[in-house]
Amino acid sequence: MTTTTHLSLDEAIAFLKKYVKFSEVKNQKHIDLSLSLAEDRPVAQKALIKTRTAVEKGEITEDQLKERLGID
Repeated sequence: MTTTTHLSLDEAIAFLKKYVKFSEVKNQKHIDLSLSLAEDRPVAQKALIKTRTAVEKGEITEDQLKERLGID
């Protein structure tokens, strides 16, 4: 993965979707960055920040983000 410093919201969501997995809690999913390679971890962290900031700014709702990530 590239070490792109500027991710669009769409790019951030697409990147994070690779790390969505089922939780030990029945029928729940979450983002697990331990699945990422070490060199991808900084981008994954930036993607998380990008998505959380977008929710805080009202660019996307929490429910919309979860739906797009496949966590809903």
